[in-house]
Amino acid sequence: MASTTRLFGLILIVMGVASYVGTGRTSVTALIPAIFGAIFVICALVARTESMRKHAMHVAVAVGLVGALASLVRAVPAVMAGDAARPAVLVQLAMAVMLLFYVFLGVQSFIAARKARLGR
Repeated sequence: MASTTRLFGLILIVMGVASYVGTGRTSVTALIPAIFGAIFVICALVARTESMRKHAMHVAVAVGLVGALASLVRAVPAVMAGDAARPAVLVQLAMAVMLLFYVFLGVQSFIAARKARLGR
């Protein structure tokens, strides 16, 4: 799961920087995906230590869930208002979908680890 976390982190960093540059660097809020990505990369680095892996991955999945919900809270009203084509809304939707998928993968990983630990 640490390598998946690192991959999602790097993708979010690229997404954030690309949206910031692509929108003419008018608002630093375009870097929000990059901030979440940086947190993911840090969690993946911490997870390299065996004793910290479980904690780091739980933090990463919690951050992913918070990020997904925050993105949806901002994007859904904008889509309902007819602003779905705005770059900021598109990035928010992409971030929400990515993070929801990441949370799904994380939960699946936690379930598999628990089953393996219990010998099922």
